[in-house]
Amino acid sequence: MRRIFLAAALLCFAASAFSQTAYVKKYKHLALELSGEYGIPASVILGIAIHESGAGSSRNAKLLNNHFGIVGKNKLLKEKGIRSAYKQYDDVKDSYKDFCNVIRRKRFYETLRGESDYRKWVDAISKAGYSVIPETWKHRVLETIRRSEL
Repeated sequence: MRRIFLAAALLCFAASAFSQTAYVKKYKHLALELSGEYGIPASVILGIAIHESGAGSSRNAKLLNNHFGIVGKNKLLKEKGIRSAYKQYDDVKDSYKDFCNVIRRKRFYETLRGESDYRKWVDAISKAGYSVIPETWKHRVLETIRRSEL
């Protein structure tokens, strides 16, 4: 029984690692483009997107094109009878750009703009209230960036 559990856990981890790799490959150029425009490291943009969207597999990512867990208006109730507090985007690029704009409005932004140390960014974003569980969120995003070699 224990072998079956371990095998299932390894398969799940391998599938997760594959989906993260595929996600990075798909959105790396967008993250690099926005990194150049906003001065936020691409590793931070991708790491948060992977974490918040389950590498694009979450309900919000699929139904709303929301890869960052940003709260706002959507048309899901009207269109599909589904209630959601998360913002809807026309496409994924709009979600990425909105995330960068949300970060640009934070107090720490001007101090960190152009800083390449992703740990400083994740720490500042966490302390600015991006998540309701900041320390756990920070740890998970940093682990995602490390594990995905961003």
